[in-house]
Amino acid sequence: MDNYIGAPYVKGSATSKEAAASIISKLSNLELKVYEYVQAQGITGSTCDEAEIALGMSHQTCSARFRGLVLKEAIHDSGAKRPTRTGRSATVYQTK
Repeated sequence: MDNYIGAPYVKGSATSKEAAASIISKLSNLELKVYEYVQAQGITGSTCDEAEIALGMSHQTCSARFRGLVLKEAIHDSGAKRPTRTGRSATVYQTK
């Protein structure tokens, strides 16, 4: 039985599990919540605005976590954009 505790990873992929294990110690609790949310969205990814709504976070808190995750290379710009609640264009992020 696998007793792994850490960031989510692609089951059956040793490299994905290794990457998840390496990033977990670098994430704060709030970053981990954001990371797990973005990862759960799969190829659809998430905008910061979508994560704010889903996680009940303020914009300031959530956007700072997104920035931290980008700097740690845990999430990346997917190249896609989606509208925010105000209709502005927002970057869609995905996990690595």
